[in-house]
Amino acid sequence: MSGWQCLKRLYLEVYRPKLATPLDKQTLAIMEQGQEVGRWARKAFPGGTLIDAGHDEMEKALAQTEAALRTSSPAIFEATFSHQDVLARVDILERPPDGQWRLIEVKSSTSLKEYHLYDVTLQSVLLEELGMNVLPCLMHLNREYVYDGQQYDLAKLFVIREVADATAPLREVVRQTLDEERRALAASDPPDVAPGKHCTHPFSCPFYEICNQELPIDHLLNLPALSGKKQALLTAQAITSIGQIPKSFPLTERQRHAWECIRSGRPWYGPGLKAALAGLCYPLYFMDFETAGPALPRYAGMSPYDAIPFQWSVHVLRTPQAELEHFEFLADGGADPRPEFARSLCGVMGDQGSVIAYSAGFESSCLAALARVLPEYQSQTENIRGRLWDLLTVVRDQVYHAEFRGSYSLKSVLPALVPGMTYHGLAISEGSQASLAWEQMRCLPPGNSEREELRAHLLTYCGQDTLAMVRLLEVLQAG
Repeated sequence: MSGWQCLKRLYLEVYRPKLATPLDKQTLAIMEQGQEVGRWARKAFPGGTLIDAGHDEMEKALAQTEAALRTSSPAIFEATFSHQDVLARVDILERPPDGQWRLIEVKSSTSLKEYHLYDVTLQSVLLEELGMNVLPCLMHLNREYVYDGQQYDLAKLFVIREVADATAPLREVVRQTLDEERRALAASDPPDVAPGKHCTHPFSCPFYEICNQELPIDHLLNLPALSGKKQALLTAQAITSIGQIPKSFPLTERQRHAWECIRSGRPWYGPGLKAALAGLCYPLYFMDFETAGPALPRYAGMSPYDAIPFQWSVHVLRTPQAELEHFEFLADGGADPRPEFARSLCGVMGDQGSVIAYSAGFESSCLAALARVLPEYQSQTENIRGRLWDLLTVVRDQVYHAEFRGSYSLKSVLPALVPGMTYHGLAISEGSQASLAWEQMRCLPPGNSEREELRAHLLTYCGQDTLAMVRLLEVLQAG
């Protein structure tokens, strides 16, 4: 599967694994979450046999699988097979009464994705070449399932989809890919593969930094939302920088802003900026939420991957000349944080004035979800939603700076427009890190030094997000 994503990645994993960037805490947490989903999926097949040999004990795993196949076990978990240098561990191999095995690949997603089909096809081809009759299936979480807070209903938590029709056209593609991989691994040097979207999709490559050096500020790939088609057209003309793009070349409005910015050497401010800012109404509330989204629903009324809001920060500017005020909340302990999150937030937001958020759709969806599970706060949360003012939309439509490098994220926009203010050096500098830190914090006992340190880092990070919006707005108003 690494070779399907990129032949160079496969080569480096096999021959030069020490060049890989070590897995970070976020990646490890995602992997552990996937393993937890897998453990629950196995519970839907009582009486199954687990092949418990580790990933460094392949001979043992193959022997255990061979023995399990000779039993009457209704299912085999992590069944391991090898044929012509290809090895696969099947998540669930179910023994149905008609003699056709169900090969079930378990995914922690809530839908079928393209790479899932290649994964299942590879395993199916391998087992069939070993003489087994298999029906390829995909088992994933059901986004519509609602947890009652007591016990998972496994028949509803998971969806099992037969994917034989979808995998049939891929069988020859998989065989061709395996041939390409064998040729690549037989070479004395890694294949020459240019960087592209495959460096991050479907997964971020552990050798990303080897192939992706920091690009010049005017590099073509720093053009906002550059499509593969446009990139190919420009590259075919030997165009590597934004400034080289002909004026006649069809660009989107935002891409045109970036083009103008690079060509002029000055930041671009749109003619509608002043009118957009005029829509603000004091007092101004700069609001940011942090959430966790566990694959398995944790509290009553939740579905897989529902967001759990656990922290908020609000800076308040009551008049243009007023002193800036700051309020914050961070949930402690293992209890459902949503009631206290809603109660504390509604207590500081008032009932009038603009509520400024960066990518306000996120906060809006969180507030709507809170209203569904906590109807006693519905009127207040709806009031807040109705006052939302999206700073990201204004920046994206009316501002461009070369240092954005094609990105409108707050982490890119802030240091470009507010020099000296950055997220570099913070122990927590992005939302996924905050989510992981909270999950770690909530499992530690009160008074624990690591817990207090995590708490301090979380408060600093979320407070930085709302203070960043304050400073960013000041720059836009001054410009």
